[in-house]
Amino acid sequence: MEKAINRQKILLHHLNPSSFTHANESSSLSASACAAGDSAAYHRTSTFADDVVIVAAYRTALCKSKRGGFKDTHADDLLAPVLKAVIERTNVNPSEVGDIVVGTVLAPGSQRASECRMAAFYAGFPETVAVRTVNRQCSSGLQAVADVAAAIRAGFYDIGIGAGLESMTANPMAWEGSVNPKVKMFEQAQNCLLPMGITSENVAHRFGVSRNEQDLAAVESHRRAAAATASGRFKDEIIPVSTKIVDPKTGEEKSVTISVDDGIRPGATLSDLARLKPVFKKDGTTTAGNSSQVSDGAAAVLLMKRSVAVHKGLPILGVFRTFTAVGVDPAIMGVGPAAAIPVAVKAAGLELDDIDLFEINEAFASQFVYCRNKLGLDPEKINVNGGAMAIGHPLGATGARCVATLLHEMRKRGRDCRFGVISMCIGTGMGAAAVFERGDCADELCNARKVDDLLLSKDAR
Repeated sequence: MEKAINRQKILLHHLNPSSFTHANESSSLSASACAAGDSAAYHRTSTFADDVVIVAAYRTALCKSKRGGFKDTHADDLLAPVLKAVIERTNVNPSEVGDIVVGTVLAPGSQRASECRMAAFYAGFPETVAVRTVNRQCSSGLQAVADVAAAIRAGFYDIGIGAGLESMTANPMAWEGSVNPKVKMFEQAQNCLLPMGITSENVAHRFGVSRNEQDLAAVESHRRAAAATASGRFKDEIIPVSTKIVDPKTGEEKSVTISVDDGIRPGATLSDLARLKPVFKKDGTTTAGNSSQVSDGAAAVLLMKRSVAVHKGLPILGVFRTFTAVGVDPAIMGVGPAAAIPVAVKAAGLELDDIDLFEINEAFASQFVYCRNKLGLDPEKINVNGGAMAIGHPLGATGARCVATLLHEMRKRGRDCRFGVISMCIGTGMGAAAVFERGDCADELCNARKVDDLLLSKDAR
């Protein structure tokens, strides 16, 4: 009961955002029903004004590698438009940005770092704003956002940008150089070299995920993505990119503006996918149709302290709550989200039932289905606008893309959506997850769950 009373003190303090002083500890409080309902078990560990909030999150369309709308677009020309958008659409002075962190995977490190710095200049940032890259494989974009959030919390700066970038046209997946023969002495180290498709087959075989289940998940991903596109669900998050497309036969250049994901197949059917042959094992179940698409794209997320956002009069899209990265067996790396999500949710003081929306990267249908089933998640809460099997998976950009997709969808849903989770598996055997809160409900606690008693949280039972 004492924990519940303490939580109510914290929550009542946060209901008054105009005052950043601590609530009067001597105030008399009674254990009455709280608007936060059962999710009052969640509590903030930092003072309200120091919350790290997201005020803008945008992405490019995602296009098929080597065949899509960005096949002739330089990587820096993908990143620059989203960096420019988060500044121009919020009227933030670019010189106030403390750092730009870009998640990116496949390009040589020094080259991509230079391209990201170049993109910042294209976008109008002054030379005083620093840029760096980060690489944690498929979670790199989310890691960039988490790194910026951590730096803001640490007081290194008040405003930062976490971004993601990948041109899988320019930088295909490949191992360069020789492999250390020592790796043969360590099974798990050797499994770090397994093709991702083989790890998908391992998950399907070990946990009994059937071909039909995988194909059904892929069809549903395309159906949802097509519906979201047709209804304009992605318009608020996608920044149109003016670029060129070169005809491979004639060399003729054509100016185009890309604003729609081009890998979605609205007419995908279960019978269509059933005809596809396995790619990685003769008797396997992983096909091109139930795997994520190889894509080009970029995304950017503008974060700052809540007090700074309030001072600038900026609407708050979301609140960054927790992040975690965990290790799993490299041979079944796709199980990463099933391991990471509970850790991140618990760190936020929540339970899985408190989460209203999930963005779980669909690297492969096998691992997506496994993680969904393992955690017992409601399919209607996961990837409601489709996932990577339909939209695409530009490795370094996916995490930041998911932030944009999740937060814009949470905003559209309003009072029915308070907490969201983003998660993905990571090559070599890891998983990452982060918890976000919709920006305009942190104050009002308006996504209420009715409780039958007067206790504030599960701690009081």
